[in-house]
Amino acid sequence: MQLDMHYYGTYAMARAAGLKKEVCQIIATASQFVDDNAEKASVEFMDGARLDVEATAHHAINVKNIDREDQRQIWVPFHFLPGNEGDSYTQRLVCQKESEIAKEMVEFNLSLIDQPFALPLLGITAHVYADTFSHYGFSGVSSRENKIINDSINFYSLNPEIEKYIADKAKKFKENYPKEDGLLDNIKSWFAEEASGALGHGAVMTYPDRPYLEWDFVYENSSNGERCPIRNNQKTFFDCCRKLHEIFQRVATKRDDFSDKAAFIDFSKIEQAVKKIISLQAIEQERIEAWKNAAQNGLLFGTGNEEINGYDANSWLNSRDRLKGTKDSRVAPKLPVFRFYQAAAVHRINVIRHILPEKGLVVA
Repeated sequence: MQLDMHYYGTYAMARAAGLKKEVCQIIATASQFVDDNAEKASVEFMDGARLDVEATAHHAINVKNIDREDQRQIWVPFHFLPGNEGDSYTQRLVCQKESEIAKEMVEFNLSLIDQPFALPLLGITAHVYADTFSHYGFSGVSSRENKIINDSINFYSLNPEIEKYIADKAKKFKENYPKEDGLLDNIKSWFAEEASGALGHGAVMTYPDRPYLEWDFVYENSSNGERCPIRNNQKTFFDCCRKLHEIFQRVATKRDDFSDKAAFIDFSKIEQAVKKIISLQAIEQERIEAWKNAAQNGLLFGTGNEEINGYDANSWLNSRDRLKGTKDSRVAPKLPVFRFYQAAAVHRINVIRHILPEKGLVVA
């Protein structure tokens, strides 16, 4: 998913579920920050302390920058949570919508609701869970399971102008995507330095992340050449919003200090507004404006007309950078970005070291 869903859609569902504005702001910022937080350099303090940064983002601008550690430590736990379906190891690594693993991840993270890093962890949870509704059918490792037959993609009921727009975007994406040569016959390609092709949903560009698309294609490993079931992004994104609303309702119940009962509205009362936003065939900024306008027009929250503050991609990054060379490291835990790194570490360890191994998936 993209900024319109990970930040604005997440904020809207959290607020509609009855959470305070400032709480929604942190949750939504953390959700989008998962995609923006590619920094790996540690922060050194003058008193001798050190803050190890927890990278959660892949290098979307140029996929050639993805290395094997990114695949194991970033793509798998934060963007392509394995669904554990199929017979082979590579098949079981493929992401599935709302899998048992995804549900276990949500339950564990909600169990930490009283921790000081609870809000950033909720944002991370929302991001990873939401991505299962868009990234399903692909895995976060270099694998033949991700390869599709060239020119097999079909779109349905798509505005010609938008089709041209996403075709142009796809062309630019392909220019940055590595050729799929050197790929080994199995998951050993994951450990080969040169093999970074067939990773994630690169073969279908950004189509899984566009909420309005209805489309299909043919996997290269399809035994009979059948097209995959039609992917109705509108339906899966809508289902995701409904589920996020339910999750955030649980948060409001567990933490009264996070809740704003006046903002709560039953999802059935906003589902038409949500469907309209998701079905909008438009560029990202126009989809963002659709979320903001719906909030301003009183269509999303029990409190009526409200503004959704814009996402600031640099706010947490700048606060982290200002820590460099700081004399007293005790200021760090006061920053949301520090709590985000705590939450990211907890989430990664739980997924990689606990949930996946319990399912027979040893990733790292």
